[in-house]
Amino acid sequence: MWTEDLFKTQKPIIAMCHLDALPGDPYFNSTGGMQLVVEHAKQDLLALQEGGVDGIMFSNEFSLPYLTDVKTETVAAMAYVIGQLKQYITIPFGVNVLWDPKKSLDLAVAVNASFVREIFTGVYASDFGIWNTNVGDTIRHQYRIGAQNVKLLFNIVPEAAAYLGERTIESIAKSTVFNNRPDALCVSGLTAGVETDAAILIRVKSAVPTTVIFANTGVNPNNVIKQLTIADAAVVGTTFKYDGKFENHVDVNRVRFFMDIVKKFRNDL
Repeated sequence: MWTEDLFKTQKPIIAMCHLDALPGDPYFNSTGGMQLVVEHAKQDLLALQEGGVDGIMFSNEFSLPYLTDVKTETVAAMAYVIGQLKQYITIPFGVNVLWDPKKSLDLAVAVNASFVREIFTGVYASDFGIWNTNVGDTIRHQYRIGAQNVKLLFNIVPEAAAYLGERTIESIAKSTVFNNRPDALCVSGLTAGVETDAAILIRVKSAVPTTVIFANTGVNPNNVIKQLTIADAAVVGTTFKYDGKFENHVDVNRVRFFMDIVKKFRNDL
């Protein structure tokens, strides 16, 4: 699997580095400014790496409420933050500009990221309105900007949204793989920190057994073995934070504890 080539391990854990609200966002801290955003991101990045995760994904998680057509200032701010942190990054990293696949690819090219995660395909009823996509246009954009080597993680169970139309998760997974050739499929819970339904993971993995499947939300010390027994990898954010709360910064001790469980699980494979 490409994940083993990139992350140098089986069942890799990609940790989220959630950036503070950015210029143009409603909750941007104009007093602390961009320097505070960089300081907080550096603190979280170093804690995640020290705790032993296999990869990092930078996202504008606190750009609430989210846009599906992200503004230029958000991409510019994220590129600035990651550029300031590049000297400290020691493991593979990716980016996610919520919720805009083209902007995610633009950022990946700007900072030389290895992968992006986004909603690339489908039409959804969401908290952000009707959420439409144009995967053909997005993939052509990927090639136009020279991002063809960036791995694409397709989120097929997006947070805070429901697929429009009567389709099973198996049919969505199969047609997504057939039509779009994703590098991985991500299966999520309702929101960040909400456990991914293991039954849905099983259904997706059974439908497309040769495709890399990520457990995308809610992986924690109590369920990580069950989730990784089914999935090929996991994206982890909230459980690494102080008290396991989405709003907090990363607690290196929680990261170490979680990764010790993962490493023992890998050794037993």
